[in-house]
Amino acid sequence: MRSLLSERALQAQPSPTLALTARAQALRQQGVDVLSFTAGEPDFDTPEFAKTGALEAIHAGYTKYTPTPGILPLREAISAKFERENGLHYPPDQIVVSCGAKHSLFGAFMAILDPGDEAIIPTPCWVSYPEQVKLMGATPVFVPADESTDFLPDYDALRRAITKRTKVIVLNTPCNPTGAVFSRKPLKEIASLALTHDLWIVADEIYEHLTYDDYHHESIGALSKEVLNRTITVNGVSKSFAMTGWRIGYLGAPPEVARAVSRLQDQMTSNACTVAQHAALAALQNDNADWYNTLRATFDRRRRLIVDGLNSIEGIRCWTPRGAFYVYANVQGLIGRTHEGRTLGSSADVAEFLLNTARVAVVPGEGFCAPGYMRLSYATSEAIIQAGIERIAEAVSRLA
Repeated sequence: MRSLLSERALQAQPSPTLALTARAQALRQQGVDVLSFTAGEPDFDTPEFAKTGALEAIHAGYTKYTPTPGILPLREAISAKFERENGLHYPPDQIVVSCGAKHSLFGAFMAILDPGDEAIIPTPCWVSYPEQVKLMGATPVFVPADESTDFLPDYDALRRAITKRTKVIVLNTPCNPTGAVFSRKPLKEIASLALTHDLWIVADEIYEHLTYDDYHHESIGALSKEVLNRTITVNGVSKSFAMTGWRIGYLGAPPEVARAVSRLQDQMTSNACTVAQHAALAALQNDNADWYNTLRATFDRRRRLIVDGLNSIEGIRCWTPRGAFYVYANVQGLIGRTHEGRTLGSSADVAEFLLNTARVAVVPGEGFCAPGYMRLSYATSEAIIQAGIERIAEAVSRLA
């Protein structure tokens, strides 16, 4: 019997991060004491200055449709932010506001990819990149990296991955899930490949304000005007302002791409939530130095705590992330060990073991196209981190 669903719908895979977060929440609702390290969202409340912007918009009656790419004051504020913080020149008419950075990425891929095209994606990578590429009928081409290269892709490996069908290189810095931060050298290498082979660069910079130690975020599009003309920069307010549920993302792109994304969005969602746009406007117009400093300092303490804790557990090796709010811990030392007669054959098995035995929810590396690892978000309290480490250590001690 012919399926009533499209091939596209049948092939789409659910997000493992969202699925595991939902599973942890469901267990909690059943009264199970689960400590979850799955969610990719700050545990901070949205700052008052953003809430005030939303409330003022509601009372002023700003509750109707807006232009599809967003209200002009917000696009002007994003343009100013790009110029001020990133050295990127995207005028307001080259900016499209969408329903979250994930939506912005989807619009970008839809605008530039055709069936048969290839997209180069360094791995480990965020779960949605390959799935979105495949939904366009294109093919993700993975370039693996690991701790030996600080989770940064090798230039020669990137170069070898390019074929006549390659259309785009996907760049995420700071990176989810690894916390890697691309310095000037790898950025210039990627830019040179894009210019030499006439490729697009899709740069996801959603974690830009979360870097630690002496590492700092740099935007690849700021390298030169030529690179900017090949770059689609994606960002949003979810991570920097703890506004995940407000669903405001945005992109800056060359004029023809921005117009294409806006046309496509006309037929999908039209504008992003009007009230949320005004909240984002208030966030971007605020003097945010103190907010960013508090955010970074808090996550830095948690980062050190979770890295030290995981590295104290036999069989787990944890690279110190340089940005974002995740650790990507190597659990290959646990694979092959057994518990109650069952052998842990993969990092997915390790994650299942920790959920069932320790009541700790993590995301296995399979979801990030890099098995043998597990991702833990430290966007949670120090008390929960400490308790989670203790539970993991106790569970691992039971392995034979």
